Amino acid sequence: MKVLRNMMLCAALLAATSLMAQENVYVQPTPQEVYTPAYRNDGANKKVKNVILMVGDGMGLTQMTSALHANGGDLTIARLRHIGLVRTHSHNRYITDSAAAGTAYATGTKTDNGKLGVDSQDKSLQNMTEILSAAGYATGIISTDKIVGATPAAFYAHQTHRSKNAEILSDLIRTQALFVAGSGVELFENPKVGGGKLDSLRANGFGVIHNFKELPDVKEDKIALIANKTDAEWVQKGRDADYLRYVTEFAIDFLDRKDDKGFFLMVEAGEIDHAAHAGNTEGVVRETLDFDKAVAEALRFADENGETLVIVLADHETGGMALGDGSVEEGKVQGRFTTGGHSALLVPVYAYGPHAGDFCGVIDNTEVFAKILSALKVKK
Repeated sequence: MKVLRNMMLCAALLAATSLMAQENVYVQPTPQEVYTPAYRNDGANKKVKNVILMVGDGMGLTQMTSALHANGGDLTIARLRHIGLVRTHSHNRYITDSAAAGTAYATGTKTDNGKLGVDSQDKSLQNMTEILSAAGYATGIISTDKIVGATPAAFYAHQTHRSKNAEILSDLIRTQALFVAGSGVELFENPKVGGGKLDSLRANGFGVIHNFKELPDVKEDKIALIANKTDAEWVQKGRDADYLRYVTEFAIDFLDRKDDKGFFLMVEAGEIDHAAHAGNTEGVVRETLDFDKAVAEALRFADENGETLVIVLADHETGGMALGDGSVEEGKVQGRFTTGGHSALLVPVYAYGPHAGDFCGVIDNTEVFAKILSALKVKK
């Protein structure tokens, strides 16, 4: 028994040492500007014409707090007044993955981890872009992740596993969305995965580009931005610091001009999750700040439009992130990560505009889908 106790003690010490090793300090050099909403229609029980759903992948409360403190104690997200919490568990797991969580947001149905746009019995589910496109809305999907990434794919694909890249790209060709943006040039260059699929996108009416700065030059009625390899990186590793903000702003304007009925746009900041998986505090902070700039663009439009609901949330928390010592005045944060995977923590949801109050309290991830359709007065 003594030997067993000693072995258990050694194992516990090793585990503690490993967790302590996963902490690092980041200091934000200069705070970025934040946007103060006008709050004119915030929470009003009036018509919703457009919905912008913004997903900070892996962005739990700690990830948001780390960016807040690094930015001198202020964020655009932190200025939103209607706040709730979201339960994230999947159909078959206490801790969800992005595929099941994305499917819950996109279809209103819980499914097993790894599945995209299908239920636990592999039955295809109608997603948000399909439902709203059929109802006359213009729809769009944006991600800093690969276009086949679990979150963006949940809004156009129907596959039994998120690893089926060739099949997911085939679903992309058939998407009802008018604007899609994500990385993955290398997937299209792989003949076994994406062979001929860029041509198929073009044949389906999409103007296909690889540089986001060329967006204003596209003449086609639909746009597919398959970002180049530089813009597939973290900001920390070279992605243009204007990429997500600009693409979000462009897509909002593009969709707003498409149909008088209104539009739905999903925007994902996918690299917050990747940075947290890597236990990288700097990556978490800089990707969250980058996301905050895109949120500001959505809120500016909402203030100008008056009939737009903006929802900012996460699909799950990543890294079991905690904060150690730091300084708001110095923009200094010390991140600690208790896992290299996801956690079961509830994640925050922030809402702005008409019907923002619908997202207060503790809700299930499937309810987000239902509340969006209800606000738009669209039946499933």
